[in-house]
Amino acid sequence: MIQSVSLGALSASKPANLPSQLANANGGETDVEKARDLKKAFSQFVGESFYGEMFKAMRQSVGKPAYFHGGMAEDQFQSRLDMQRAQDLASSENNPFAEGMFAQQFPDEAKLLAVEKPSSGLADLGALRRR
Repeated sequence: MIQSVSLGALSASKPANLPSQLANANGGETDVEKARDLKKAFSQFVGESFYGEMFKAMRQSVGKPAYFHGGMAEDQFQSRLDMQRAQDLASSENNPFAEGMFAQQFPDEAKLLAVEKPSSGLADLGALRRR
């Protein structure tokens, strides 16, 4: 006795017959966690793309020295170092390019993260006054 199974019933993301609240309670990601993951991936992509192109253009604008150049090995090492620097800059917490672009591209997720994010800074210093 063979039963046919539709592809819709085999969905790996979440069961079709469970409500989303129940799927989240059973170990799925919440909306805030998804928004954080999306922002992290988006920031990494934007940062690596921008900083990578910036370093590439910077290297092209400067000529090679006449005497103290390491040849092909230096070129390959320099490009790898530039790529590593771009990744480090992209993974920094406050990426000014990615923040604005994320808010423009994904406004709902940006609002979710803004509401979830605890306020800090100079506004909190008022609570530290002596009595």
